[in-house]
Amino acid sequence: MIVNPQFFNYRIIIGSLIVSIAVLGVVGFNTYQSNKAEQHFLEQEKKLVESELSQMILRYDELNQSGDILSAQLDSAKKNTSLALDQLRLMESDFSVFTRFKSELAVIKSKNNALFETVDSINTSNEHLQKDNRLAYIELDRQKEINNSLLKINASLKRNLEEGALLTANSFNAKAYKSGNNAATTKASHANRIDVCFTLAENVLAEKGRKDIYIQILNPLNNVIANKGAVEFGKFLLLYSDRQVINYNNKVVDVCTTVRADSRDQPFAKGTYYVSVFHNERKLGSTQIELN
Repeated sequence: MIVNPQFFNYRIIIGSLIVSIAVLGVVGFNTYQSNKAEQHFLEQEKKLVESELSQMILRYDELNQSGDILSAQLDSAKKNTSLALDQLRLMESDFSVFTRFKSELAVIKSKNNALFETVDSINTSNEHLQKDNRLAYIELDRQKEINNSLLKINASLKRNLEEGALLTANSFNAKAYKSGNNAATTKASHANRIDVCFTLAENVLAEKGRKDIYIQILNPLNNVIANKGAVEFGKFLLLYSDRQVINYNNKVVDVCTTVRADSRDQPFAKGTYYVSVFHNERKLGSTQIELN
Protein backbone atom coordinates (compact mmCIF):
# COMPACT_ATOMS: atom_id res chain seq x y z
CA MET A 1 0.00 0.00 0.00
CA ILE A 2 1.33 3.40 -0.92
CA VAL A 3 0.80 6.20 1.72
CA ASN A 4 0.86 9.83 0.81
CA PRO A 5 3.38 11.54 3.15
CA GLN A 6 1.53 14.86 3.06
CA PHE A 7 -1.76 13.25 4.13
CA PHE A 8 -0.02 11.47 6.92
CA ASN A 9 1.37 14.73 8.22
CA TYR A 10 -2.11 16.28 8.24
CA ARG A 11 -3.39 13.40 10.27
CA ILE A 12 -0.64 13.90 12.83
CA ILE A 13 -1.34 17.63 13.06
CA ILE A 14 -5.09 17.09 13.43
CA GLY A 15 -4.51 14.47 16.10
CA SER A 16 -2.22 16.78 17.98
CA LEU A 17 -4.80 19.57 17.80
CA ILE A 18 -7.51 17.29 19.11
CA VAL A 19 -5.30 16.19 21.97
CA SER A 20 -4.38 19.81 22.73
CA ILE A 21 -8.02 20.90 22.66
CA ALA A 22 -8.94 18.06 24.95
CA VAL A 23 -6.15 18.90 27.33
CA LEU A 24 -7.09 22.60 27.29
CA GLY A 25 -10.69 21.66 27.87
CA VAL A 26 -9.79 19.54 30.87
CA VAL A 27 -7.49 22.23 32.24
CA GLY A 28 -10.09 24.94 31.62
CA PHE A 29 -12.79 22.88 33.29
CA ASN A 30 -10.57 22.20 36.28
CA THR A 31 -9.67 25.88 36.45
CA TYR A 32 -13.33 26.83 36.27
CA GLN A 33 -14.20 24.38 39.03
CA SER A 34 -11.29 25.63 41.13
CA ASN A 35 -12.31 29.28 40.64
CA LYS A 36 -15.91 28.42 41.42
CA ALA A 37 -14.89 26.62 44.61
CA GLU A 38 -12.64 29.52 45.57
CA GLN A 39 -15.46 31.98 44.93
CA HIS A 40 -17.84 29.92 47.07
CA PHE A 41 -15.23 29.72 49.84
CA LEU A 42 -14.73 33.50 49.77
CA GLU A 43 -18.48 34.11 49.91
CA GLN A 44 -18.80 31.82 52.92
CA GLU A 45 -15.86 33.48 54.62
CA LYS A 46 -17.36 36.92 53.97
CA LYS A 47 -20.64 35.82 55.53
CA LEU A 48 -18.86 34.46 58.59
CA VAL A 49 -16.80 37.61 59.03
CA GLU A 50 -19.88 39.78 58.42
CA SER A 51 -21.76 37.85 61.07
CA GLU A 52 -18.86 38.22 63.48
CA LEU A 53 -18.67 41.97 62.93
CA SER A 54 -22.43 42.31 63.31
CA GLN A 55 -22.26 40.45 66.63
CA MET A 56 -19.55 42.83 67.79
CA ILE A 57 -21.71 45.84 66.93
CA LEU A 58 -24.69 44.29 68.72
CA ARG A 59 -22.59 43.80 71.81
CA TYR A 60 -21.54 47.42 71.71
CA ASP A 61 -25.21 48.40 71.53
CA GLU A 62 -25.94 46.20 74.55
CA LEU A 63 -23.16 47.75 76.62
CA ASN A 64 -24.44 50.54 78.80
CA GLN A 65 -21.44 52.56 79.86
CA SER A 66 -22.90 56.07 79.66
CA GLY A 67 -20.92 58.46 81.80
CA ASP A 68 -18.16 55.89 82.21
CA ILE A 69 -14.53 56.57 81.37
CA LEU A 70 -14.76 53.81 78.68
CA SER A 71 -17.59 55.50 76.78
CA ALA A 72 -15.29 57.25 74.30
CA GLN A 73 -13.29 54.07 73.67
CA LEU A 74 -16.46 52.05 73.15
CA ASP A 75 -17.85 54.59 70.70
CA SER A 76 -14.59 54.66 68.76
CA ALA A 77 -14.35 50.86 68.64
CA LYS A 78 -17.97 50.59 67.47
CA LYS A 79 -17.34 53.10 64.67
CA ASN A 80 -14.25 51.21 63.52
CA THR A 81 -16.13 47.91 63.57
CA SER A 82 -19.07 49.41 61.63
CA LEU A 83 -16.64 50.86 59.06
CA ALA A 84 -14.98 47.46 58.67
CA LEU A 85 -18.38 45.86 58.13
CA ASP A 86 -19.27 48.42 55.43
CA GLN A 87 -15.94 47.81 53.67
CA LEU A 88 -16.51 44.07 53.77
CA ARG A 89 -19.93 44.38 52.16
CA LEU A 90 -18.49 46.50 49.34
CA MET A 91 -15.47 44.29 48.83
CA GLU A 92 -15.20 42.20 45.65
CA SER A 93 -14.59 38.49 46.05
CA ASP A 94 -10.84 38.62 45.61
CA PHE A 95 -8.77 36.21 47.63
CA SER A 96 -5.72 38.49 48.00
CA VAL A 97 -7.88 41.50 49.00
CA PHE A 98 -9.86 39.40 51.45
CA THR A 99 -6.67 38.00 52.94
CA ARG A 100 -5.39 41.53 53.55
CA PHE A 101 -8.76 42.53 55.03
CA LYS A 102 -8.67 39.58 57.45
CA SER A 103 -5.22 40.66 58.55
CA GLU A 104 -6.58 44.14 59.37
CA LEU A 105 -9.64 42.53 60.95
CA ALA A 106 -7.41 40.51 63.31
CA VAL A 107 -6.06 43.79 64.72
CA ILE A 108 -9.60 45.14 65.21
CA LYS A 109 -10.69 41.91 66.91
CA SER A 110 -7.69 41.97 69.21
CA LYS A 111 -8.43 45.54 70.32
CA ASN A 112 -12.14 44.80 70.67
CA ASN A 113 -11.51 41.65 72.71
CA ALA A 114 -9.22 43.57 75.04
CA LEU A 115 -11.86 46.28 75.39
CA PHE A 116 -14.62 43.72 76.01
CA GLU A 117 -12.48 42.02 78.63
CA THR A 118 -11.94 45.39 80.33
CA VAL A 119 -15.70 46.08 80.29
CA ASP A 120 -16.45 42.58 81.61
CA SER A 121 -13.89 43.06 84.36
CA ILE A 122 -15.42 46.43 85.28
CA ASN A 123 -18.93 44.95 85.20
CA THR A 124 -17.81 42.08 87.41
CA SER A 125 -16.20 44.52 89.82
CA ASN A 126 -19.38 46.63 89.78
CA GLU A 127 -21.49 43.56 90.50
CA HIS A 128 -19.25 42.72 93.45
CA LEU A 129 -19.46 46.32 94.63
CA GLN A 130 -23.24 46.33 94.26
CA LYS A 131 -23.44 43.07 96.15
CA ASP A 132 -21.18 44.48 98.85
CA ASN A 133 -23.31 47.63 98.93
CA ARG A 134 -26.48 45.57 99.28
CA LEU A 135 -24.91 43.58 102.08
CA ALA A 136 -23.73 46.82 103.68
CA TYR A 137 -27.22 48.32 103.43
CA ILE A 138 -28.71 45.14 104.89
CA GLU A 139 -26.20 45.27 107.73
CA LEU A 140 -26.87 48.99 108.18
CA ASP A 141 -30.62 48.36 108.35
CA ARG A 142 -29.99 45.57 110.84
CA GLN A 143 -27.83 47.88 112.94
CA LYS A 144 -30.52 50.56 112.74
CA GLU A 145 -33.09 48.06 113.97
CA ILE A 146 -30.76 47.03 116.77
CA ASN A 147 -30.08 50.68 117.63
CA ASN A 148 -33.79 51.50 117.55
CA SER A 149 -34.45 48.50 119.75
CA LEU A 150 -31.68 49.61 122.13
CA LEU A 151 -33.06 53.15 122.15
CA LYS A 152 -36.49 51.79 123.05
CA ILE A 153 -34.96 49.59 125.73
CA ASN A 154 -32.92 52.53 127.07
CA ALA A 155 -35.97 54.76 127.01
CA SER A 156 -37.95 52.09 128.83
CA LEU A 157 -35.15 51.63 131.37
CA LYS A 158 -34.93 55.38 131.82
CA ARG A 159 -38.68 55.59 132.41
CA ASN A 160 -38.47 52.69 134.82
CA LEU A 161 -35.58 54.33 136.65
CA GLU A 162 -37.40 57.64 136.76
CA GLU A 163 -40.53 55.95 137.97
CA GLY A 164 -38.52 53.86 140.40
CA ALA A 165 -36.88 57.02 141.74
CA LEU A 166 -40.21 58.65 142.48
CA LEU A 167 -41.15 59.25 146.08
CA THR A 168 -43.98 56.98 147.26
CA ALA A 169 -46.17 56.99 150.35
CA ASN A 170 -48.61 54.70 152.09
CA SER A 171 -50.61 54.22 155.32
CA PHE A 172 -52.71 57.35 154.80
CA ASN A 173 -54.89 58.21 157.78
CA ALA A 174 -56.97 61.24 158.74
CA LYS A 175 -59.05 61.96 161.85
CA ALA A 176 -61.01 64.94 163.08
CA TYR A 177 -60.44 66.37 166.56
CA LYS A 178 -61.86 69.04 168.80
CA SER A 179 -59.33 71.62 169.93
CA GLY A 180 -57.78 70.73 173.28
CA ASN A 181 -59.13 67.20 173.11
CA ASN A 182 -57.12 64.20 171.97
CA ALA A 183 -60.19 62.09 171.36
CA ALA A 184 -61.16 61.75 167.69
CA THR A 185 -64.68 62.83 166.75
CA THR A 186 -67.02 62.24 163.85
CA LYS A 187 -69.25 65.17 164.75
CA ALA A 188 -68.90 68.04 162.35
CA SER A 189 -70.03 70.56 164.94
CA HIS A 190 -67.37 69.40 167.43
CA ALA A 191 -64.38 69.24 165.06
CA ASN A 192 -62.05 72.15 164.36
CA ARG A 193 -58.89 70.35 163.22
CA ILE A 194 -57.91 67.35 161.18
CA ASP A 195 -54.78 65.33 161.84
CA VAL A 196 -53.22 63.68 158.79
CA CYS A 197 -50.63 60.89 159.01
CA PHE A 198 -48.81 58.93 156.31
CA THR A 199 -45.52 57.14 155.67
CA LEU A 200 -42.93 57.99 153.07
CA ALA A 201 -41.63 54.64 151.80
CA GLU A 202 -38.00 53.60 151.60
CA ASN A 203 -36.53 54.11 148.13
CA VAL A 204 -32.80 53.77 147.44
CA LEU A 205 -33.28 55.18 143.93
CA ALA A 206 -34.93 58.39 145.06
CA GLU A 207 -32.85 61.52 145.34
CA LYS A 208 -31.90 62.41 148.87
CA GLY A 209 -32.58 65.81 150.38
CA ARG A 210 -35.42 68.22 150.95
CA LYS A 211 -38.89 67.12 149.92
CA ASP A 212 -41.81 69.54 149.89
CA ILE A 213 -44.95 67.64 150.84
CA TYR A 214 -48.33 69.35 150.37
CA ILE A 215 -51.54 68.32 152.14
CA GLN A 216 -54.86 69.31 150.63
CA ILE A 217 -58.18 68.83 152.47
CA LEU A 218 -61.44 69.47 150.63
CA ASN A 219 -64.72 69.87 152.53
CA PRO A 220 -68.08 68.58 151.23
CA LEU A 221 -68.50 71.87 149.36
CA ASN A 222 -65.19 71.23 147.53
CA ASN A 223 -63.46 74.12 149.30
CA VAL A 224 -59.93 73.83 150.66
CA ILE A 225 -59.79 73.72 154.46
CA ALA A 226 -57.27 76.11 156.04
CA ASN A 227 -56.28 77.44 152.64
CA LYS A 228 -52.64 78.49 152.73
CA GLY A 229 -52.65 79.68 149.13
CA ALA A 230 -51.51 78.09 145.90
CA VAL A 231 -48.27 76.73 144.51
CA GLU A 232 -47.63 76.55 140.78
CA PHE A 233 -45.95 73.62 139.03
CA GLY A 234 -45.72 74.53 135.35
CA LYS A 235 -49.33 74.61 134.17
CA PHE A 236 -50.51 72.90 137.35
CA LEU A 237 -51.82 75.04 140.23
CA LEU A 238 -52.22 73.37 143.62
CA LEU A 239 -54.25 74.86 146.47
CA TYR A 240 -53.05 73.37 149.73
CA SER A 241 -53.96 73.23 153.41
CA ASP A 242 -50.49 72.54 154.76
CA ARG A 243 -46.89 72.05 153.67
CA GLN A 244 -44.32 69.82 155.33
CA VAL A 245 -40.61 69.98 154.49
CA ILE A 246 -39.06 66.56 154.95
CA ASN A 247 -35.32 65.77 154.91
CA TYR A 248 -35.46 62.49 153.06
CA ASN A 249 -32.50 60.06 153.20
CA ASN A 250 -34.03 57.09 151.34
CA LYS A 251 -35.33 55.58 154.58
CA VAL A 252 -38.89 55.18 155.85
CA VAL A 253 -40.26 58.44 157.27
CA ASP A 254 -43.48 58.68 159.27
CA VAL A 255 -45.14 62.05 158.84
CA CYS A 256 -48.02 63.51 160.86
CA THR A 257 -49.39 67.05 160.64
CA THR A 258 -52.32 68.96 162.06
CA VAL A 259 -54.51 71.13 159.87
CA ARG A 260 -56.47 73.63 161.95
CA ALA A 261 -59.60 75.15 160.53
CA ASP A 262 -59.78 78.93 160.29
CA SER A 263 -62.83 81.08 160.86
CA ARG A 264 -64.05 80.55 157.31
CA ASP A 265 -64.19 76.78 157.81
CA GLN A 266 -66.12 76.76 161.13
CA PRO A 267 -68.29 75.12 161.91
CA PHE A 268 -67.36 72.10 159.80
CA ALA A 269 -70.04 71.09 157.35
CA LYS A 270 -71.47 67.63 157.49
CA GLY A 271 -70.31 65.20 154.81
CA THR A 272 -67.18 63.67 153.33
CA TYR A 273 -63.77 65.32 153.63
CA TYR A 274 -61.16 64.34 151.02
CA VAL A 275 -57.53 64.35 152.13
CA SER A 276 -54.78 64.20 149.46
CA VAL A 277 -51.00 64.24 149.82
CA PHE A 278 -48.75 65.65 147.06
CA HIS A 279 -45.05 65.71 146.42
CA ASN A 280 -44.80 68.82 144.31
CA GLU A 281 -47.54 68.32 141.66
CA ARG A 282 -47.60 64.51 141.94
CA LYS A 283 -50.27 62.94 144.09
CA LEU A 284 -48.82 60.36 146.50
CA GLY A 285 -52.13 59.11 147.82
CA SER A 286 -55.35 60.04 149.58
CA THR A 287 -57.89 59.14 152.24
CA GLN A 288 -61.20 60.50 153.48
CA ILE A 289 -63.23 60.97 156.66
CA GLU A 290 -66.95 61.29 157.20
CA LEU A 291 -68.37 63.89 159.58
CA ASN A 292 -72.02 63.93 160.59
